Amino acid sequence: MHGTIESAAKLDALRERASTLPLAQFDPGDPELFRTDTFWPYFDRLRREDPVHYCKDSMFGPYWSVTRYNDIMEIETNHSVFSSASALGGITIRDIDPDLRRESFISMDPPRHAAQRKTVAPMFTPTHLDNLALNIRKRSAECLDNLPRGKVFDWVDQVSIELTTQMLAVLFDFPWEDRRKLTRWSDIATTIPGPDGLVATEDERQAELAECAGYFARLWKDRGEQPPKSDLLSMMAHGPATRDMDARNFLGNLVLLIVGGNDTTRNTMSGSLLALSQHPEQYRKLRENPALLDSFVPEVIRWQTPLAHMRRTALADFEFRGKQIKKDDKVVMWYVSGNRDEEAIERPYDFIIDRARPRTHLSFGFGIHRCVGLRLAELQLKIIWEEILKRFDQIDVVGEPKRVYSSFVKGLETLPVKIAA
Repeated sequence: MHGTIESAAKLDALRERASTLPLAQFDPGDPELFRTDTFWPYFDRLRREDPVHYCKDSMFGPYWSVTRYNDIMEIETNHSVFSSASALGGITIRDIDPDLRRESFISMDPPRHAAQRKTVAPMFTPTHLDNLALNIRKRSAECLDNLPRGKVFDWVDQVSIELTTQMLAVLFDFPWEDRRKLTRWSDIATTIPGPDGLVATEDERQAELAECAGYFARLWKDRGEQPPKSDLLSMMAHGPATRDMDARNFLGNLVLLIVGGNDTTRNTMSGSLLALSQHPEQYRKLRENPALLDSFVPEVIRWQTPLAHMRRTALADFEFRGKQIKKDDKVVMWYVSGNRDEEAIERPYDFIIDRARPRTHLSFGFGIHRCVGLRLAELQLKIIWEEILKRFDQIDVVGEPKRVYSSFVKGLETLPVKIAA
């Protein structure tokens, strides 16, 4: 079913169901709602009627949904009650077998979190980003100049995946000819195994992640034996807080950096073209005034929300907004809902590239776990659109996108487009 394109009538019926289904039966984390892009009315209703909602039965077990912008920020910053620790389940709605959990700095609580995060932070300083910008511009230009004209191609594969994978290879100083392995490992890290998934079973998923760990272990050994360099692997191999990581922590941080550097930018790059296609007046405004890129970029990141949620686990019983959250309960902060909250964002369902406060969004998280690479993500998106606007009057989306079967990664698998000959 995941590969089919539904009729408009069926999609309307799926959306309409949100208005009639009893709240007690709501399961907003169902990946099928995201694959069909029919989840929006569920979150609209939850924000209005039950902003802290308990789902007692789902494919991921019971969980709380926090759906309003300010409530999400409150949960996000309350580390004494709400934990990110991988040992308790980590940062996604899906529970991983305790024997397979891998710690990363995003799935750590203070104070350990800060030391490991600080190791990779120099990659994202203004000086380093200025150097990376030259590389991003060169590769963006080459990619765009090689796109076919006058025929349909997949924007996700030929632009979004290619450019983000090239960037990841640069950040890790990864062997160039094998760079698409990074894309595969990123997808494997977040996929839900099943008959229509990238892998059929969890065992297959773990086998590919083991391949990732083995490949990086060889690179790690090599970097550790060389003088420190300015790539992420070398930074971690020589950093006091990371050089003695155990195998699980090592793979956990690799997966975090691969997914963080790949999925989020890739999906926003794809989502940006889709958003402009759906809002031609905004596309025209951008072509007429490319200086609007400075506000367009954060607006696209809000609009797409490339990771739909983050999860926490309650360390103690806690009353929140009149609801009794119990110790060990799973609490899901729905960024995708917070980014459409009318109480925090004016006209949130409008795509406005000259929005007055475009950085009012939750796509990068909030507080100590805010995305360490957010400035790089914004830089990549700005440069690719600077280069697009120099070259093409219009890029037309010519078919329906295929969306990812996931309630964590909110992305596009394919986006058919055409550039006039």
